[in-house]
Amino acid sequence: MSKRIFLAADHAGFDTKEFLERKLQEAGYEPIDCGAFQYEPEDDYPDIIMRAAKALQKEPHARAVVLGGSGEGEAIEANRHKGVRATVYYGGPLDIITLSREHNNANMLSLGARFLTKEEAWSAVQLWLETQFSDAQRHARRNKKLDS
Repeated sequence: MSKRIFLAADHAGFDTKEFLERKLQEAGYEPIDCGAFQYEPEDDYPDIIMRAAKALQKEPHARAVVLGGSGEGEAIEANRHKGVRATVYYGGPLDIITLSREHNNANMLSLGARFLTKEEAWSAVQLWLETQFSDAQRHARRNKKLDS
């Protein structure tokens, strides 16, 4: 896995994105900020998330973390881009984070910033980055179908 992590957030996730960017730098990653670059309450998440998704398409060994109010719309936008496999997390059991990597090889994590503290978001990102794809034949086969 590349140390490059593309970050993107709309107004609802802006502060948490800024926090995660600092934490990723401290942890030795290379965060690449795809926007928003300032708090703008009227911004539109598809415009911002698209930049992270396109960057991830160009660098398939990198990963991306995007944020919005719920994370749902952000994942919907991202998953429209071939090769991007975004999963959503907005709290609850962390098993979903592990399974998204082990079974689905998710390369983008979409966080619901209105439902997570900054520390909870960082814990989710850490777990997600540390969890490897299981590479089991059935999971590889399914992911190949998703990407084709």
